Amino acid sequence: MNVLDAIRTRRSVRSYAPEKPIPPEVMQRMLQALRLAPSACNIQPWHFILAASDSLRQELAQAANGQTWMAEAPVTIVGCGFPDQAYKRMGGYGNSVDVDLAIALDHLTLAAVAEGLGTCWIGAFDEAKVKALLGVPQQVKVVAMTPLGYPSSPELNHPAAPEARKGEDAIFNLDRYGNPFSWQPA
Repeated sequence: MNVLDAIRTRRSVRSYAPEKPIPPEVMQRMLQALRLAPSACNIQPWHFILAASDSLRQELAQAANGQTWMAEAPVTIVGCGFPDQAYKRMGGYGNSVDVDLAIALDHLTLAAVAEGLGTCWIGAFDEAKVKALLGVPQQVKVVAMTPLGYPSSPELNHPAAPEARKGEDAIFNLDRYGNPFSWQPA
C-alpha cells in the first residue's frame, strides 16, 4: 500500500480483535515508524511507552475517560514528550513537543493501516492519572495515546464511504490568504 492510499483509507478503529496478537516483525515495523519520524531540528524529544499488560490497558482506558474499548487492543502506545528538550522557537515563540509527537504518532497510524492494524488517536485522558499509572516523571508531558491492534472486522479499518472532507476551495489559497486556489505548475 502506498502512503496516499494509507492516508485515504485510515480510520479511527474502536473495536479490536483481542485474541489476535501483533507478530513481532510487524511490531518492529511499527516501532520503526515512530523512531524514524522527523522532529524539529531532529531533537526527537519523545519517549513511547507500550502498555501490553491487560490490567494496565484497562486502567489506561479508565484514565481516558472510561473509553473501555481501548483495552481490547493488545497494546496501547503512550506518546510522551520532553518540553524542556524540544525546539522552543516554532513560529518565533512556540514549543515543538506536541507537533513532534503528533508527527511520530501519525507515522505510526499510517504504517499501521498499511499492515492491516487499527489505531485511534486518544487525546481525551487525565494526564495525572496516566502519569501515575506509568511512572512518568513530572517534567515529561503525556501528549497522546493510541490503541494498536487488528480491527475486530476488516471493514472497520477500511470503511466503504470516506468521511466528509472540506473541499480544496475551503482550505487552500495561492500566494496570499484569501486568494483563490488553482494549481497550475509553471
